[in-house]
Amino acid sequence: MSLVELIAQADDRSLAAGGLACLDRCLPLLGGADDDVLRPLWASLDAGGEGWGGQLARIRAAYVATGAGDEGAALVHRMLAAAPDAFPAPGLRAWADACSAASLQVHRLFDASASGGADGPLTSGELRRQTQILDLLASPGGGLRQALVVSTEGRRVVRAVVSRRARVQG
Repeated sequence: MSLVELIAQADDRSLAAGGLACLDRCLPLLGGADDDVLRPLWASLDAGGEGWGGQLARIRAAYVATGAGDEGAALVHRMLAAAPDAFPAPGLRAWADACSAASLQVHRLFDASASGGADGPLTSGELRRQTQILDLLASPGGGLRQALVVSTEGRRVVRAVVSRRARVQG
């Protein structure tokens, strides 16, 4: 099933987790070394949304002025700003879809080997991770823990690319 079809068929929990996973993988563009900053939101999803709004507000405040001026960072800021203030909430599908597109765009920005409109390995890997996460979440048992593992792997890839780019540029 395609990513578009998976998003269209996902339930609220899967949509929130899919959007959160995209944000989680792209967060290294905003700086900071705290890999667990989004863990409270993951835990909130596991608890049916309890505490989502308060945790989201804290995370937004922590990243309000980070990574300014960079196209990738701007995309991540938009993902974070557009996150629903409550869970469940109307608009989850639109947010998850926007996060998916923004995350793919972030990966395209770093995908030096892409040519002629074809996706390079970073973008292809991100597309694969997004699909895998939604598949895991649609399976019996929900797969939230496994989705977090896949997202963590993707965050490490982005962090390595950001680090390599910083060394090359200066």
